[in-house]
Amino acid sequence: MDYKKYISIIENFPVKGISFKDITPLLANGEAFKSMIDEMVSFAKEVGATKILGPESRGFIFGCPVANALGIGFVPIRKPGKLPREAFNADYDLEYGTNTLCMHKDALSKDDKVLIIDDLIATGGTIKATIDLVNQAGAKVVGTCYAIELTELHGKDKFKEIPYKAVISYPF
Repeated sequence: MDYKKYISIIENFPVKGISFKDITPLLANGEAFKSMIDEMVSFAKEVGATKILGPESRGFIFGCPVANALGIGFVPIRKPGKLPREAFNADYDLEYGTNTLCMHKDALSKDDKVLIIDDLIATGGTIKATIDLVNQAGAKVVGTCYAIELTELHGKDKFKEIPYKAVISYPF
């Protein structure tokens, strides 16, 4: 399926110089969204995932239906202050400063094989922090999967030993 026809490109959003990839038209089209989820489910089966992790918030949009289709658990990766129980934390760099992601300490077992799913990979900071959370839990990341990859930013190079799938690729 040509998914790019369901992605709107918004220039200079949210700031000048950014070419924003808007996934909402894809989400609004049941056939296109189902097809993309089916591709992600196939990849999850290929890597033998036993848990799906999704970073807040758009990782939830893609990760939850994949976990549901496979009948396996979904673990939300949240920003600080959003999880009620004891959590692991991982910091990552932004263009101007740092941010933190969190995961409940009891969300994974050492036997879990984790597939991380997000809407987009750009510089890879969010995914690298999510991998750090999985490592803190002692589980294993078996793959990463994205609706969109911005190829010229080389985000996947931060963890190139891990299998990955990007359904759509764009230059930056």
